[in-house]
Amino acid sequence: MDLRIFTEPQQGATYDTLLAVAKATEDLGFDAFFRSDHYLKMGSVDGLPGPTDAWITLAGLARETRRIRLGTLMTAATFRLPGVLAVQVAQVDQMSGGRIELGLGAGWFAEEHAAYGIPFPKERFARLEEQLEIVTGLWQTEVGKTYDFHGRHYQLTDSPALPKPAQRKVPVLIGGHGAARTPRLAARYADEFNMPFGSIEDSERQFGRVRAAAKEAGRGSGALVLSNTLVVCVGRDDAEVARRAAAIGREVDELKANGLAGTPAEVVDKIGRYAEIGSQRIYLQVLDLTDLDHLELISAQVQSQLS
Repeated sequence: MDLRIFTEPQQGATYDTLLAVAKATEDLGFDAFFRSDHYLKMGSVDGLPGPTDAWITLAGLARETRRIRLGTLMTAATFRLPGVLAVQVAQVDQMSGGRIELGLGAGWFAEEHAAYGIPFPKERFARLEEQLEIVTGLWQTEVGKTYDFHGRHYQLTDSPALPKPAQRKVPVLIGGHGAARTPRLAARYADEFNMPFGSIEDSERQFGRVRAAAKEAGRGSGALVLSNTLVVCVGRDDAEVARRAAAIGREVDELKANGLAGTPAEVVDKIGRYAEIGSQRIYLQVLDLTDLDHLELISAQVQSQLS
């Protein structure tokens, strides 16, 4: 089971804070550092000092880390034109030496679009499908040839399809709870399917849909990596769990029901139950980015038991 660190910087984090977490992620042996792609806080936090851009952040981290994978859960297709996104991701992949992964979603948070003047179209899922076709198509076009696309929402003519990523294939992540369209898109375009904040039962059901869609698309049932994103709150004892839960404004019982919370033994046991239904990777949503001792504990007493 791979463990990856997942951050939500729109809740309040500077680049320096994210850099500290990314370096701890690397030093402590985790597989990857991922971040959300949002421009507006959620809930009652103040969100200070304000949002940081996902791909600018990852470009910086690409030059200041050496081993860990870097990526987004999920870049919103509404934020960037697909040709521009393909250039950005390819460049950051080059800057990292080939360690980038692209999570791409339709976009859902209407308020952040209104706050920063970003169009929020009704047909977001159709736009996402065209974006996936374009971004992957640009990367796959041979050097010296051009790429054209004429869809309902985007048109590209005689694109040189440059630059190319450092990797032969940048892994693409698609995720969500949708029962029909989401598994179909994952089966066609994704290297990994991510189930965000889903129970074991819901994850098992959705993984089954994705496997079936992959088989129908002519891909093997094991063609996609299956993963989960879950909030994490680990403590050496009940008091430490309660302290960490209070620091992020959550209740312990709710965290245990909906995430990975409790002592290391409790968390290892629950991760094992996700592994039993086919999850191969878990993104640990870390909400207190100043608590690096939390990451040290997870590395020493949870991750060490999964390898």
